[in-house]
Amino acid sequence: MNCETGELLSDHCQMETGELLSDQVRVNGRITTATFSAGGQLTWPGRRLEMGKQVLGFSVEGFKIKIRVIVEASPGLCCFSCKTTLVRKTFTLEFLSDDCLRVWTQKFQEYLESLGRPKRLFIFVNPYGGKKSASKIFVSDVKPLLDDANVEYTIQETKHRFHAKEVVQSLDLAKYDGIVCVSGDGILVEVLNGLLVRGDWDIAIRIPLGVVPAGTGNGMVKSLLDSRGQPCSPFNATLAIIRGHKRSLDVATISQGDTRFFSLLMLAWGLVADIDIESEIYRWMGSARLDFYALQRIFGLRNYNGSICFVPAPGYESYGEPLDLEKEVIVEGESQMTSDDRPVSTREYGYRGPKVDIKSLNWRKIDGPFVSIWLHNVPWGGENTLAAPDAEFSDGCLDLVMIKDCPKCSLLKLMTGLNDGSHVKSPHVSYLKVKAFILQPGTRTDDPTKGGIIDVDGEVLARGRGAYKWEEKSLMSYGKLLIKVDQGLATLFAPN
Repeated sequence: MNCETGELLSDHCQMETGELLSDQVRVNGRITTATFSAGGQLTWPGRRLEMGKQVLGFSVEGFKIKIRVIVEASPGLCCFSCKTTLVRKTFTLEFLSDDCLRVWTQKFQEYLESLGRPKRLFIFVNPYGGKKSASKIFVSDVKPLLDDANVEYTIQETKHRFHAKEVVQSLDLAKYDGIVCVSGDGILVEVLNGLLVRGDWDIAIRIPLGVVPAGTGNGMVKSLLDSRGQPCSPFNATLAIIRGHKRSLDVATISQGDTRFFSLLMLAWGLVADIDIESEIYRWMGSARLDFYALQRIFGLRNYNGSICFVPAPGYESYGEPLDLEKEVIVEGESQMTSDDRPVSTREYGYRGPKVDIKSLNWRKIDGPFVSIWLHNVPWGGENTLAAPDAEFSDGCLDLVMIKDCPKCSLLKLMTGLNDGSHVKSPHVSYLKVKAFILQPGTRTDDPTKGGIIDVDGEVLARGRGAYKWEEKSLMSYGKLLIKVDQGLATLFAPN
């Protein structure tokens, strides 16, 4: 249809069989020709936009369509050495007839809906995490982009620990296309655990999860954005959510008796766990507390007795010694995997972890003492910690970083390589992929009356007697843990 004369023309106001939608419009006061292709390219003289990549949304005012987009900043907005910066911008196309406006509006809407972008989001904002900047980040970085993209959202500020988990357990998920956490990794983990303890966990776990960096670590969102060469920023993270691209993520089920915890990021025992948790006493120092306390722990190095059993991924069968299944009990009965300290009980319904015939697997064993055991599901443990450079999001494996014995000077050098992943090349580090894992933590070699800390996704899962704040209740006791991996169980919003 020719939008000025009303005549039927094959090359005007049509979008059938890949043909162009083309008409005269007014741009910046001048009449010119705009075209829109079936492939999502919108062009007029001097401008070409990719709808799927650059266009956030649009609105109609009178005969005008206001198109809200993301474009590269002009060179004058940043120094010559900086990376490409994206900025929000609005372009206005003024149409010459009501019919033309109606057709273009319809085709724009149909194309954007075909991209599968989220329309309604439930958003957690953690005002207490990191530098307590999540609320500010939402208002300045997240909200403007969501509004530009016409995304509806419900906001819930977290009030206390496990609040997000509590909310998700009873949330009407049918109302939303995704759950977003403006926080660090902790709230994301709470959401995962809330989904998996629901009676309808198998449906609930399908909802895509998104995260915007506003915490201390931000390891998950750093891993997602870095996998596509993008800086870790609230702007880039929000764009990934709006665009609606998704990827699968492995989930690790940590079990002890009938108690379960579901992990997305990592498990640490030994040096890394001690630094992460015990450095809380220096929280006033900000992120510098980790480096400061790491020095203390290296020069006052602890070694821990214990053992690990694991099922190596193909190519890593040379690590450890084979287990004699006839002589060794790999995992006691579910009800016997706890020590005398009774853990906090969990609900009886929900996901129970992947079904695995434990004794049919090729288990291998390594005995301690250990300096550090570190299991990782994704490459980055924090914005500046490339803990497991070879980790993949959905390969069905966890990456094990193990240190058994290491001179203090070598350990200090090794720890400085965490920012680029070079630590795994140290001769003092064993780096391998495992498909299942059992941790049997023990006491310190220098003081058998004291145990250690088991840190999962930045939170304490268990504390041994005499460890930092050991009198506080934890989810599990300081005893044997079984870790199984469910490949690709969760879904994340991710950059394309």
